[in-house]
Amino acid sequence: MQLNTIKPNTDRKRAKRVGRGGKRGTYSGKGTKGQKSRAGSSVKPGFRGGDNRLWQLFPKSRGASKKPGSNRPHHRHRFYQMHRDKTASFNVDAFNRFKEDSRITLDLLIKEGMIAKGAKAAKVLGHGELKKKLEFEGFLFSASAKEKIEKAGGTIIG
Repeated sequence: MQLNTIKPNTDRKRAKRVGRGGKRGTYSGKGTKGQKSRAGSSVKPGFRGGDNRLWQLFPKSRGASKKPGSNRPHHRHRFYQMHRDKTASFNVDAFNRFKEDSRITLDLLIKEGMIAKGAKAAKVLGHGELKKKLEFEGFLFSASAKEKIEKAGGTIIG
């Protein structure tokens, strides 16, 4: 037996080609005329026949678009949503990888590749166990995370 001689037990079923006559009548289930009856038709979500999309009708927030000659940053928004920087979050057990008595800062997490460059804030959550004495600086903490850090002998600065 060779690989090129292997055949499946069942024949492959051909996909139905809609819109080409046949037993479905002249229009083949696509109705008569109009944009959606044509070959290759696709209407993007939110398209209203050339009218403004719904989210384009809302008033824009200040700084939402860049005017020619202005030095404000260009904020494009999709579906009328401004992008906000999300706070990175970590559970306390994620810090067991660091050495005992290390000082944990945002810069250290960026250097380790745990968060993206330019991150402005991170929050420590209390899931898991912290097995090392560490010093934390410049984070937000949940109540259970604070408790677990102090229980392990660690300290929180600022």
